[in-house]
Amino acid sequence: MARYTDSVCRLCRREGTKLFLKGDRCYSAKCSVLKRHTPPGQHGQARARKQSEYGVQLREKQKCRRAYGVLESQFRKYFDMATNMRGITGENMLCLLERRFDNVVYRLGFGESRPMARQLVLHGHFRINGKKVDIPSYLVKPGDIISVKERSRDLQCFKALREQGAGKPVPKWLEVDAENLTGKIVAMPERDDIDLTIEEHLIVEFYSR
Repeated sequence: MARYTDSVCRLCRREGTKLFLKGDRCYSAKCSVLKRHTPPGQHGQARARKQSEYGVQLREKQKCRRAYGVLESQFRKYFDMATNMRGITGENMLCLLERRFDNVVYRLGFGESRPMARQLVLHGHFRINGKKVDIPSYLVKPGDIISVKERSRDLQCFKALREQGAGKPVPKWLEVDAENLTGKIVAMPERDDIDLTIEEHLIVEFYSR
């Protein structure tokens, strides 16, 4: 499968906002968005001109897609799924993205960033209800129990979590037991639980053109 292999800081600069793709670095003074306020490339400054309605919608779609680390074809499938669900399409789509296994691992604090969480999932370090799941796009549901594989508990990232406890707030639809390296899905995510600054109605308008 195709994947982005260039600097992820370029993605944040292109969208002009933090996408939190490098963990703790995004919260420090080293963040590239704070140091450089223009898009990447030699013509970055020239891009700072008024955008068309289409351009605004496109940038919002790209920002959301890149924040969750999803390819265009995958992202469109989530939109189609959200369209066929009851409720508001934009909110449905964001809630589907939140339920991705790699995002849940990140939200529980098992990974410093979504890219790191995705890698941990792909390497088979987690179990869902006692069964190995290494598919980042797997959609969790209420009642699911996520645990770290026994042989993986000595990895530095998990040892630090066990010793220091949860380092960041966990959304109310999740519960985490840092000492035992387990997490539980207690409810479906809602729009208020998503802290990303995304105007989902622009994404709906983009795909509805």
